[in-house]
Amino acid sequence: MGYELRVVRESPIALADLAKAAERAGFELRESDEIVARHGDGAHPVGAWRGEVVGEPGSDWQVAQLVRLSAALGARLVGEDGEVYALRDGVVEVLADGAATELGKYDEMIGAGPAAWTA
Repeated sequence: MGYELRVVRESPIALADLAKAAERAGFELRESDEIVARHGDGAHPVGAWRGEVVGEPGSDWQVAQLVRLSAALGARLVGEDGEVYALRDGVVEVLADGAATELGKYDEMIGAGPAAWTA
């Protein structure tokens, strides 16, 4: 199991709300409760519904997609250690301990596609 990111908002996210927001934002919610996004000719997993939206990203593309899904839900993307992933001025940032760290430009992260990180 990898590092888990959760989509969190003040009011609980209902499955019906997720389905509507996901469709409007171009995601697909499958019957298996997997959330996928398209890249090229394929659909790639971004996260899953487990009573809340969770993801275990393996690429910058997946992080950027989770940030986008969070925004579509009016929510925040939060890591296991309480850090918040956000999009500001076209840049995906991690906010932790009062400091912002740039992960990368959103467009570049999306353009790179879902290729997995390498060790």
